[in-house]
Amino acid sequence: MKKIFYSVLSLAMALAVGNTMVSCNGSKEEKAAPAKKVAVADSVTLPNYRYVDMDTLLTRYILAKDYNEEMLRMQTNLESETKRHQTSLQSLATQIQNKVQNNSYLSQESFDTDQQKLASMQSNAERSVGMMQQKYAEAAAKAQQAVSDSVMAFIEEYNKKHGYDAIFNKAAALHFNPALDITDEVVEGLNARYNKVKK
Repeated sequence: MKKIFYSVLSLAMALAVGNTMVSCNGSKEEKAAPAKKVAVADSVTLPNYRYVDMDTLLTRYILAKDYNEEMLRMQTNLESETKRHQTSLQSLATQIQNKVQNNSYLSQESFDTDQQKLASMQSNAERSVGMMQQKYAEAAAKAQQAVSDSVMAFIEEYNKKHGYDAIFNKAAALHFNPALDITDEVVEGLNARYNKVKK
């Protein structure tokens, strides 16, 4: 479940960050990329864009981790509730079957009553589990949106100070010069801001 939440969140963030270009001066002119690759260089010789590894960010950003723990708790509760209903339904179904095999029903009416009880229990179980599944889906969507909004807002604020032409998601390209990686800075800034809000 943890991997599923992170992978879905990572995909959502990839779409958001990968499609966002942040301009430092609002100019429509495109700056030409340097002709040669830079293995290790100072910031003066690097192209005026950077990238963020969203998979790494999501595993280290405290807000994302907090939401993930909340999702895991909800998933555990959902599984427990589902199992509880299944156990109750199986128990009653077994009782009915045993009564039929042992000719314990004294009338068709008593058999019908048990069958109706089983059907009612099944209906209630489906409704209860369905509501929990819906709440889980809504909470997961809300969590993904909250993390996405938080990261995007921080990236915009971060870039006002640095003036990069673009900040990409690492997943949006086959290769980036590692010197262009600002993931650590972004994670540190996000966590510092989140911890400040929590206090």
